[in-house]
Amino acid sequence: MLHYTTYLNDKNKPWVTFVHGAGGSSSIWFKQIRDFKLHFNVLLLDLRGHGNSKPKLKDSFNNDYTFDSITFDIIEVLDHLKIEKSHFIGISLGTIIIRNIAENYPERVNKMILGGAIMKLNVRSRFLMKLGVVFKSIVPYMLLYKLFAFIIMPRKNHKASRLLFVNEAKKLYQKEFIRWFKLASEINPLLKLFREKETNSPSLYVMGEQDHLFLPSIKKIAQQQCNARLQVIENCGHVVNVEQPIYFNKHCIAFLKV
Repeated sequence: MLHYTTYLNDKNKPWVTFVHGAGGSSSIWFKQIRDFKLHFNVLLLDLRGHGNSKPKLKDSFNNDYTFDSITFDIIEVLDHLKIEKSHFIGISLGTIIIRNIAENYPERVNKMILGGAIMKLNVRSRFLMKLGVVFKSIVPYMLLYKLFAFIIMPRKNHKASRLLFVNEAKKLYQKEFIRWFKLASEINPLLKLFREKETNSPSLYVMGEQDHLFLPSIKKIAQQQCNARLQVIENCGHVVNVEQPIYFNKHCIAFLKV
């Protein structure tokens, strides 16, 4: 089972489950915990191979690395804690996992908040992914990760986010990184489904105005889907919860409490 941490408020309060992105861990939510635990029961998760969810020996022989299997990892924790339904908050690749939970287990999802959401890879993103697939077994994975982090978060005010994710990624094993990278490089059909098929769960996209790779596609989705709203945060890049935590927390809590 995944490593998890809970912050209990009141059994009658709703749960909020936080899902980090690839190469991160539950520690990226440190600027959210204090505010959210005042209003909700909070569940933090480390995805498989990340943070304290260390890979086991048997995992070396397990090729079942799909978004469905990673989604089930989270459902397993919810079942263990007897959480029937939860709000979900994700960042970056974690937003794809949350959207997949809504697709496969809609009865478990209350509202979704998708920060720095990835719902379409543009030409540049697809090219970088293909380049990474070619060189992933040759180039040291941290070099690849640093390159991608810089391309996604290039500005001076993105530096704290870059460093946080790079430092967390250093804790990953090479084989674990390659598995996640391969998974991310094969997401186009899944993203196409998510763009075309709306969920019944109300969704808030929280995007930085400087998130040049992913914001344009999210603007289109927010216009096309009835249950989707978009909040753009100024002077902010991809990792909105780290770069602008005050605004992120304010908008997210207000959305969940309506």
